[in-house]
Amino acid sequence: MIDIKDLIENPEKYRASQRARQAQESAVDALIAAQQSRSAAITRFETLRAEQKSFGKRVAQAAGEQKQQLLAEVKELSNQVKAAEAQSQEAEEQLRRLQGAFPNLIHQGVPAGGEDDFVVLREEGAARDFAAEGFTPKDHLELAESFAALDMERGAKVSGSRFYFLKGIGARLELAMMQMGMDQAVEAGFTPMITPTLVRPETMAGTGFDVEHDDEIYRLERDDLYLVGTSEVAIAGYHSDEILDLDKGPERIAGWSTCYRREAGSHGRDTRGILRVHQFNKLEMFIFCTAEESAAEHAKLLAWEEQMLQKMELPYRVVDIAAGDLGLSAARKFDCEAWVPSQQTYRELTSTSDCTTFQARRLNIRERTLKEDGSKGPTRPLATLNGTLATTRWLVAILENHQQADGTVRVPEALRRYLGGLEVIEPVA
Repeated sequence: MIDIKDLIENPEKYRASQRARQAQESAVDALIAAQQSRSAAITRFETLRAEQKSFGKRVAQAAGEQKQQLLAEVKELSNQVKAAEAQSQEAEEQLRRLQGAFPNLIHQGVPAGGEDDFVVLREEGAARDFAAEGFTPKDHLELAESFAALDMERGAKVSGSRFYFLKGIGARLELAMMQMGMDQAVEAGFTPMITPTLVRPETMAGTGFDVEHDDEIYRLERDDLYLVGTSEVAIAGYHSDEILDLDKGPERIAGWSTCYRREAGSHGRDTRGILRVHQFNKLEMFIFCTAEESAAEHAKLLAWEEQMLQKMELPYRVVDIAAGDLGLSAARKFDCEAWVPSQQTYRELTSTSDCTTFQARRLNIRERTLKEDGSKGPTRPLATLNGTLATTRWLVAILENHQQADGTVRVPEALRRYLGGLEVIEPVA
């Protein structure tokens, strides 16, 4: 959640952020009013409670009719105290609700607007001219089925639409890609982690997901647990209600997990193959750092993502996501989109977000500061960031971009050692 004190002191920058997000500026005024109501309610409650304590001493010293009169007044005052306490709690809850629904303050320079208002920062690598090579590229599903690498039909039979079996070279390709990504992450100082895929409501909400209204989330009502759509959720909750010492630098975690998304709003879109499915595997980078370090760490996350894409020899572009498409938690987000030959367009493969102190405030994660003399200082919210290093969807771009006229697929050189030296994937007879 946002820093309410900063919002009250600098309301205009939050109004500007809301405008860029195409969200209600009035939410700023509602938060200020809620904070004022809370302060007034707390003041009234504490004043009445102090008066109640004072009355208690007078009653103890009184006798006869005076005592009876005071007792009657004490009873009335007690009712007022209870009412004031209830009003104080109600005001506190109203402020919490408004603050919990208010999105993160965007970074300066983030494009204004909605989903289609992103800005392309650069394009890397050149898309192949298949026509010049003398053949029409196949899509990833046709290629994968020729290799006996993917079975959508049986996936649907077992689990329903948008489920699948990766098998043979398909399973090996995914494992190789994920292991290559994990090796890169470890070399960069990340701690490998296999994370839970079921989390409690407070963990999901603390990360910034709307558990009440988000149709993308799978919920197990019987157990009141949620299936994660990214290991970011579990890793963010890993240090909830903790104080971290970051004097030695950021804490970096690489989480490997299966992820689940309902894809509720995508009926009729990308139904062919594995571009948009309900279950997939993902390797996610996550960083806990100081607020001052978050922008620099964000740049590093993007560089690590691009490093993986370059190892896979994929043409891609980097886009700066517009404010209205950031989601609740992100202050800025960059996507890397790979070229998909069969669709003649770019499709998202990676995403990296700087969530500043937003998630940490919701999950009560703080860092211990140090004074100039080296002694421990007060605590304060830290910053969190996340970025994708590999997912099942990458197989789409790898197969399509590296296909050859004879129906084979060339394995990117960096990936070969994870496949026992395999250089070419050939159709199954």
